[in-house]
Amino acid sequence: MREVNGTATFHLTPGYGETARDLLGYSQAVRIGNRVETSGQGGWDDDLVVPEDLEAEIVQAFDNVGRTLAEAGASWADVVHVNSYHRVEPGRAAIGEDHNAVMTREFRARTGGRAPVWTQTGVTALGLATMHVEIRVTALVA
Repeated sequence: MREVNGTATFHLTPGYGETARDLLGYSQAVRIGNRVETSGQGGWDDDLVVPEDLEAEIVQAFDNVGRTLAEAGASWADVVHVNSYHRVEPGRAAIGEDHNAVMTREFRARTGGRAPVWTQTGVTALGLATMHVEIRVTALVA
């Protein structure tokens, strides 16, 4: 954790967060008062290896969001806004049920029945060539 101007604290998730900071110079989360913003969390493990299976990747991305939120003193129960980025083939008309079914199931399992606002965006590339999804959130801690 690193504090800036006494108002913002930057947080690293042990493992992949430290690697991202060392390689690319960014933090996994920032907390300002009761607000926590995360960077995009992929479905990687601590060595930045992404599962080949889409469902496993999405579940791991949700787990990584949870790990990152915890480092900043928050949890999925505090999440109010989600942006998800989904790699799709050029010309594809929609993100698709293969992504949506897992995303919806994980929201319901992790948010206790609440429904945070959610924006999905289809993209043709993400940070790692093996990634198919990236999730970033905003949380308000009570």
